[in-house]
Amino acid sequence: MILIGLTGNIASGKSEVAKMLADRGATIIDADELAREAVRPETQALRDIVKRWGKDIVKQDGSLDRGALRRIVFADRDELNALNRIVHPGVTRMQDREVARAKERGDPIVVCVIPLLFERNLVDEFDAIVLVDAPRPVRLERLVTTRGLEETEAMNMIAAQMPAELKRARADFCIDNNGSRDELERDVDALWSSLQRTAVDKVSDIRNILKDLRATGRNTRAVGSDVRAMGSDVGAMESQVTVS
Repeated sequence: MILIGLTGNIASGKSEVAKMLADRGATIIDADELAREAVRPETQALRDIVKRWGKDIVKQDGSLDRGALRRIVFADRDELNALNRIVHPGVTRMQDREVARAKERGDPIVVCVIPLLFERNLVDEFDAIVLVDAPRPVRLERLVTTRGLEETEAMNMIAAQMPAELKRARADFCIDNNGSRDELERDVDALWSSLQRTAVDKVSDIRNILKDLRATGRNTRAVGSDVRAMGSDVGAMESQVTVS
């Protein structure tokens, strides 16, 4: 299994890229979806949110009023940091659970969609990083016209994230999403082919490690369970990975 981190600043189009990768066979684990699960009614995270910001950020049905909370936290970085401290631990636990399940299934390419991947210093947890980017004016227009946000609120949300220019230097793949859908599809096709080749290369690397371990016979008892697990991974990945 190769584990990919997919990120991008708000309104860059990373969710659309994630959908396209899912259509091509990737397993998608979306941090935003997990965050919604983490703050469901009756969860500890929602109770902690209400304790800090009051009952005005809860709807009549007991669910979180995400818009009301968004207007508070994106206007004050300290408040945003406080929200992240409440929500992120639960999201991380759920993400780790889903990654483990994907590995057990033998899913060859797993993509974790994480908006704050760079901000949270998670780069080293992945085999490769994909950044989706679009010019700031384009992202601002998308937030205002597509999502119906006030311009001030949209600008606050954009300003709260690390500039994309700093992220591009650390990403393995960059997709510029400022053209047509057809152009985006072509870019995702090229990305998918690269990810498939990476998955095949990883299978080959694991096979070579297994070969070396079995040839030397050193510490086989100590590493026996790891060898069996690696062999199982190879078999599962070989049955699913193809290069287009």
